[in-house]
Amino acid sequence: MATVLATTAPSSPAPLPRPPHPLPPVHRRLTATALAALIAGWQADGPAYVALADAVRGAVLSGTVAPHTRLPSERDLAGALGVSRTTTAAAYAALRERGFVTSRTGVGTVAVLPRPTRRTSPQWCGGDAPVPVGVEPPADLVDLSQAAPAAPPQLHAAYGRALEALPAYLAGRGYEPLGLHPLREAIAQRMTDRGTPTTPDQILVTTGAQHAITTIAQALLGPRDRVVVQSPTYAHGIETMAARGARVVGFPVGAGLPGDGPGFDVDLFESTVRAATPRLVYLIPDFHNPTAYSLTPDERAAVRRVALRHKVTVIGDETLTDIALDGAPPEPLAGDGSATSHLLTVGSASKTFWGGLRVGWVRAHPDVVAHLARVRGASDIATSVLEQLAVVELLARREEVLAERLPLLRSQRDLLRAAVAAAVPSWAITSPAGGLSLWIDLGRPLAHALAAAAAVRGVMINPGPALTPDGAASSRVRLTFAPDADAIHRAVPRLAAAWEHVAD
Repeated sequence: MATVLATTAPSSPAPLPRPPHPLPPVHRRLTATALAALIAGWQADGPAYVALADAVRGAVLSGTVAPHTRLPSERDLAGALGVSRTTTAAAYAALRERGFVTSRTGVGTVAVLPRPTRRTSPQWCGGDAPVPVGVEPPADLVDLSQAAPAAPPQLHAAYGRALEALPAYLAGRGYEPLGLHPLREAIAQRMTDRGTPTTPDQILVTTGAQHAITTIAQALLGPRDRVVVQSPTYAHGIETMAARGARVVGFPVGAGLPGDGPGFDVDLFESTVRAATPRLVYLIPDFHNPTAYSLTPDERAAVRRVALRHKVTVIGDETLTDIALDGAPPEPLAGDGSATSHLLTVGSASKTFWGGLRVGWVRAHPDVVAHLARVRGASDIATSVLEQLAVVELLARREEVLAERLPLLRSQRDLLRAAVAAAVPSWAITSPAGGLSLWIDLGRPLAHALAAAAAVRGVMINPGPALTPDGAASSRVRLTFAPDADAIHRAVPRLAAAWEHVAD
């Protein structure tokens, strides 16, 4: 692929338009060197300013560059990338035109997400990347970036039964900081049935798994504390830790793709913990997002030993545990529960049932549960009573729901994997035993460029660097098979066209 440094951009930068609304607050600043690392491999055929704007837009869409981040100056970015200032000025002008940055003298250029418009094609899907003349981006956007299955048919009836149970709670305040007792009891019983004896006083109900992770971070993390995570990992987990001012330290997790190391290197994990002396460790032990790797029983036992030996709190995110597509779910990370003082488990109704329920939970020592409940009061007093009652009903019918959900997800996994392999044979693709995503090796460091080009064509994907604490994995992308078969059939040809564009 040729690196294009010449440009057909205007000879002088366009004047900065006055923002139509107040400039957003600046939450963080990004140096030119850091931005250059985040968009490594941004070059593509055609005008250089177009490729650069394409890459920055992709980074904003993927969350790699968070909204309200101040970008480096045109001059500094030009120096870091080895291009002319005319190129960076034209790229920023193109981004302003599409609503991805806003600028003001004395403040600089700040990344934003575009506001909705009345265009038939979503504005944030369109852009200035080269597409055939006269062709608009598809209006029927396919989102392969959000691993969120549709609601099961049992959900409506569960809400009906929850409404029938609701009158018993209407005489109370409606605030249960720890969660409704019937739900805590049902979650505790489910964990006990899996092999980790649990009582209701060890359960805190939260407003989703993300809220659970955020609450733990608020309770246990301070500025400059270190957190050890798998790399890659759940992007919002990284964001949550970083938002607390913590330093996020990654150690690699493999998926059996070219260039991967072990799925989980126990010795490397312990040496990382020893060297970093973290306050928290965040792991996804079951069908890891995005690689789908699951820890072996020996590796789980080793994690518990490391937690106790180094007196570090480990968060085990088990939101994907029920999505076992080949074989049975793995054993609990908490084992027999003896490491409760150093091991917190996070769970959720979002993948098993439906993300719109916004119900999650934490399993921990009762004293930790009480502390977390006090901390959550600063941002969220309690979870919706009706949703909790609906989850009680769904947990009672969990096997029925999964008996329908898992075969459907299995068929969508197989369909997406086969379609992508046929469309782009050069890619290496995992065959996950569970979870909701494929982890793909492009063979070239073009993840950001592909994500941006795919967005132009109406497909959203996750570039690998967005899922790492250091911007690595630039040759990897994540595709979720949560959308239905029709969406997958529409998405794959567009994805192949995007790859042809960036790889030529």
